Amino acid sequence: MDCLAQGRKADDILATIPLPGSMQPISGPNRMERDKEREIRDQLSKLGLEHRELDNEIAALEASGAGDQLQISRLKRRKLKLKDQMTTLEDQLLPDIIA
Repeated sequence: MDCLAQGRKADDILATIPLPGSMQPISGPNRMERDKEREIRDQLSKLGLEHRELDNEIAALEASGAGDQLQISRLKRRKLKLKDQMTTLEDQLLPDIIA
């Protein structure tokens, strides 16, 4: 009796036939890649939180007038370094696209 007559679809039949090694379907990112991506996202989250805290601290010092300019300048430089680190991590998450 014919497989199609038994109610099996052609796709189901083809799925049971093993493909040669070079023709295996391409799967998504493997576990190691997913774990690395998760680590990067966690690190980005921590850096983002620290960046916001610095922003609030700088704003509070500027509003109160209590902070000296040297201290505010150092906090701003630190904030910029955090932003650079965040950009580097974000670049690792996005694939390179050749325009």
